Amino acid sequence: MLQLEIASFGSPIIIKRILQLASVVSLGWKCEYDARQDWHRRYIHIMNTIRYPVEKLVSLLRDQKVATMPQLKEALGSSVTYTVLRKLSPLGYRSSYSHGGTYYTLDCLAHYDDLGLWSCREVHFSRQGTLLNTAEALVTQSAAGYLVPELETVVHVAAKDALRQLAQTQRLFRREWQGRYWYCAQDRARRQEQWAARQAQQEAGDDLQAAKALFYSLLDEQQRRLYAGLESLQCGYGGQQRAAQRFGLDVDTVARGERELLRGQVLRERVRRPGGGRPATEKKRQKS
Repeated sequence: MLQLEIASFGSPIIIKRILQLASVVSLGWKCEYDARQDWHRRYIHIMNTIRYPVEKLVSLLRDQKVATMPQLKEALGSSVTYTVLRKLSPLGYRSSYSHGGTYYTLDCLAHYDDLGLWSCREVHFSRQGTLLNTAEALVTQSAAGYLVPELETVVHVAAKDALRQLAQTQRLFRREWQGRYWYCAQDRARRQEQWAARQAQQEAGDDLQAAKALFYSLLDEQQRRLYAGLESLQCGYGGQQRAAQRFGLDVDTVARGERELLRGQVLRERVRRPGGGRPATEKKRQKS
């Protein structure tokens, strides 16, 4: 009947389009009718939420102290790594810096030492997390920096590649010392203190030199420069190079200390001249 009524339009394309629209409207009415009749079946295709009890993870880690990701998945009943990590996140978990970070524990179960390190069954953890962050923190906070074997003795894993990467990314500073690389803090003032302490360790048999190195580490920037210049003047020829090597300074800095001493150009009430140091950082404020 509908086809006979719309046949007067003439064009087959128009007739076909009208029939399609009529079928869509009819289908919509049917869906609305079915929804009203079976309202309890509307959400039958919505995914049911699966709940994973986090207590199973806590129980496993309390028993074993450390666990691998497959063990955690089995305990939780999930095969998805992200689900396990999402459940561990509120608990304060930590991954190992050894064994490729494949072991996990909870901070409340770890007994960290003064360096922020903890070991359990030859699996090593750090408050800093990764080996890179751990090495950076240990070297920066150390009194006299580290050689590679010295740091490896502390962290119990190979640290040469990590230290080289930190030096290349300028997170640490390194220099040659007795045919090996010595790693220290990136901050210049802290680096000079560590170098003085390293020299004091080397000259432990010479009480005078050890006392000089200790005294140097207590000085500010201007005083260190002046003291290095004084040591250079006392040494005579080649003194600038020896003083720079001993105190970890540039030769030009030692020469500047000599000039300031000889000319009496010493600042008595401040460390730097006005305008010295790094330029102040401009604070950008959002315009209102």
